[in-house]
Amino acid sequence: MTSNAPPRLRRALPPVRQRPFLRVAGAGNSLVLTFDDGPDPRYTPEVLRTLRRYGVRAMFFVCGEMVAEHPDLVRRMAAEGHVVGNHSWSHPLIPKLPPSRIREELSATSEVVEQATGSAPLWYRAPYGAWNRHSFEIGAELGMEPLAWTVDTLDWKEPGARTIVRRVLDGAAPGVIVLSHDAGGNRSQTVTALRTYLPRLLDEGYHITVPRR
Repeated sequence: MTSNAPPRLRRALPPVRQRPFLRVAGAGNSLVLTFDDGPDPRYTPEVLRTLRRYGVRAMFFVCGEMVAEHPDLVRRMAAEGHVVGNHSWSHPLIPKLPPSRIREELSATSEVVEQATGSAPLWYRAPYGAWNRHSFEIGAELGMEPLAWTVDTLDWKEPGARTIVRRVLDGAAPGVIVLSHDAGGNRSQTVTALRTYLPRLLDEGYHITVPRR
């Protein structure tokens, strides 16, 4: 019976980019929130809870080793409508790796995300924002587009929740991509800041969205 079923179409591979996307084009008054390095059971659930409270979607660029430890959190991300992106397996400095290691870092992460959610990532982000030609080529081979950011909250430096809030609100503009972290250290300031700036962004008329593929 299955021999007559139509062949399953594969998504066309994206082109090999020379630079990552820094903002979302043609998005109107939209803004993208992204969170890196997770999932972390201490902070990711609180981020998800806040996003759900306000009915918005975000992007989570996850590390494969964290996904392997907490696949339930990644399943929750996907189930709640968020985009799960690839942030490598162990968060290395990509340009210092040979192509074979870059492929291992990205492909292993895509595989563990697909095992957890049923879908492989369509977006990836280089740790530290350090890209090279090989990462663009390998990312495209794996079906992913490279996404960077417009506004860096520098929350990993733990500058205080008020400073994080100010950086987001001062940098907010149509098409902006905001970088924060839900893992990799003490992210309680990030969680507190999100609870403050998210309703303010919505009150200012921003539509929190995720890019289409």
